[in-house]
Amino acid sequence: MHQGTFLPLTREAAEHACRTATDDHHDRAVTVRRRAAEADTAAADCWTALLAGCGSVGPAELVPRLRRLSEATSLYAGTRWWFAEGSAHRRRVALAQSQLEEAIADGDGGEFARAFIGYDHAMASAVVCAQGTTASTT
Repeated sequence: MHQGTFLPLTREAAEHACRTATDDHHDRAVTVRRRAAEADTAAADCWTALLAGCGSVGPAELVPRLRRLSEATSLYAGTRWWFAEGSAHRRRVALAQSQLEEAIADGDGGEFARAFIGYDHAMASAVVCAQGTTASTT
C-alpha cells in the first residue's frame, strides 16, 4: 500500500538542498530533510486520527514536529535571513501552522487538508529561497 505525503514540496526542496548545499550547510540541509520526513509521518498519523475520530492519537505529535521543522529551516537559512529578508516566509509558515493547529483542535479533516497544502507551500518556498542565501554566504 502506497502512503501519501503531506509535504511533497517541502521534502523535494529539502532533498534538493541536500544535493546542492556546500559543506558548511550540508548538515543543516540534512536536518531539514529529516525534520520534514518526521513531520510528514506525524501528519499522516494525525490525518488518520482525524478521519477515525480519535482526537487523542496522532495530533499531539504533529505540532512539535512542525515546530522542529521550522526551527531546522531557520537554522539552515540563517538567523539573519530568517528574521530579515526571509521574514515574509517566516510569517507565512507561522500563519499556516496556526491554521493547522486550529483545524486539529476543531477535528476538521477538510480544513486540515487545506491548511496542510498552505503549510507545505510556505515551508517549501522558505527552503528554496533560503538556498540562494546559504550558497552566497559561504
